[in-house]
Amino acid sequence: MTTQLQLENLIDIEEQYQVATYKKFPFVIERGDDVWVYTSEGERYLDLYGGHAVVSTGHSHPRIVKAITDQAQRLIFYSNLVYNDARARAAKKLVETAPELLSKAFFVNSGTEANENAMKIARMLTGRQKIISFEGGFHGRTPGSVSATGLAKYRENVSPLLEGHVYAEFGNIDSVNSLLDDDTAAIILEPIQSMGGVRMAGAQFYKSLRERCDDIGAMLIYDEVQTGMGRTGEFYFAGRFDVVPDMIALAKGIASGVPMGAVLMTDAIAGEMKPGDLGTTFGGGPLACAALEATVDVIRDEGLLENVRENSDYLFAELRKMLLVEEVRGLGYLVGIKFRDGTAKSVQQGLLEKKIITGLSEDPDVLRLLPPLTLRRPEIDLFLDGLSGIS
Repeated sequence: MTTQLQLENLIDIEEQYQVATYKKFPFVIERGDDVWVYTSEGERYLDLYGGHAVVSTGHSHPRIVKAITDQAQRLIFYSNLVYNDARARAAKKLVETAPELLSKAFFVNSGTEANENAMKIARMLTGRQKIISFEGGFHGRTPGSVSATGLAKYRENVSPLLEGHVYAEFGNIDSVNSLLDDDTAAIILEPIQSMGGVRMAGAQFYKSLRERCDDIGAMLIYDEVQTGMGRTGEFYFAGRFDVVPDMIALAKGIASGVPMGAVLMTDAIAGEMKPGDLGTTFGGGPLACAALEATVDVIRDEGLLENVRENSDYLFAELRKMLLVEEVRGLGYLVGIKFRDGTAKSVQQGLLEKKIITGLSEDPDVLRLLPPLTLRRPEIDLFLDGLSGIS
């Protein structure tokens, strides 16, 4: 166990040598096991944040650890200049989880890269420039992705923003129609806006987006960086309401914590790609691909989609019984809890004192839960008990 002096030194070292990005919780996490993390002082926390929706199969799942270890002993890395067995298996495995029309994968390293490449492809193949995204949406922090992000505070210090980006009102097809024209290359959206307060539109909105893109020859892009890989109780939001986009951007939980992203696309789009149109050094590296393959296998073999559907129904129902809860938003294990009194920040702090980690959103009244897909009823009850004890 790390001593108090060592703990203070660790925090001081990070503060001294790492560029400040987030306001961090005041403890050092040394290890994790399923839905639990352990600090250097030996304290155990229930993790309902999952490292920001990343730890899909739980912390250090034995099968993920074995897959990474076995691959590292054989080959840690070689680029896409050569064929590789781990990459071949991972591409096949990932495509097999997707709606039938999405039959090709391009591997990258992160969600913002996936979104950047999806928008690049749309512009390249349509010859058009306009990208329609949505107020409240978040797509990343690199120049193209932040230009598509509908949360103004993330664009404030980025200058100049890329041209050709406009923002519609989420859930309002009339707002979209007012922006559509013959220069529209694509519409990109988080099908559930996570950082924007866990907001989901009605079924007809998604159907209308598909219809309008087809009408004008634009592409529909789902940013499923957070909703993908089982978080909604299905592998993807795509396919829900019989709507399949032209591309899906993925990252976060697709490799259980190993950095990885991907763009899933149709055969028609992939067929237009020529060598050199896309490129990446680290995307599709063998280590990440081994983790992705194992992640898909664990989700399937351990019934995690069924677990998310069953236990999220229970979680939502129990939350709606609580007097302090005004509204429960989201789907599966992407949960937004809006409170009647008090801010989400005060609730988060109260839960942290009870050794439960949760997340915030850009809506100050909405607390977010992004737990591992392995979260089960006993741990949900621990959370509910903790929440009910906060006044």
